[in-house]
Amino acid sequence: MRIARDTTHPTSRSEQVRRYAVSAIAVAAAAAAGARAVEPNTEWYRHLRLPAWQPPPWAFGAVWTPLYASLAFAGGHASGHIQGRDRQRFLASLGTNLALNAGWNWLFFRLRNPWAALVGTVLLDVSNVQLIRRTMRSDRTAARALWPYAAWCLFATGLNASIAHRNPSRA
Repeated sequence: MRIARDTTHPTSRSEQVRRYAVSAIAVAAAAAAGARAVEPNTEWYRHLRLPAWQPPPWAFGAVWTPLYASLAFAGGHASGHIQGRDRQRFLASLGTNLALNAGWNWLFFRLRNPWAALVGTVLLDVSNVQLIRRTMRSDRTAARALWPYAAWCLFATGLNASIAHRNPSRA
């Protein structure tokens, strides 16, 4: 049995590996930059009133690890299917999204400002919609890989809003 090859976007194996590696490095850098700001053991964080539906601390790492992997996959996959100016726009959208993703931790944990973090996460949600729409035009597989990430970010926005409302003087 012969397996058909995708000849609409011919690339070498090394080019494919490079695309995915660059995407994975960018996502890992954003994750690391955001993680540097996380301080859940501070007195400030321990005294926040959190909603009963907040996931346990271990869940965040368990959820973010595969979400970051799907984001890296989507970046690597889409960068091989989107060409020309659309590719540059996609890469700029992805970079903006990663910066917003990392920035939320700095707004919430380092600035200790749930309201500023809420603005940041809403901007991340808008960025997610824009990134998915831009990706969907040329690479439906990559766009679908972004859906769980976008869904979790929406959940995080709701959680952030609840924390901000429960702690109006903690900003």
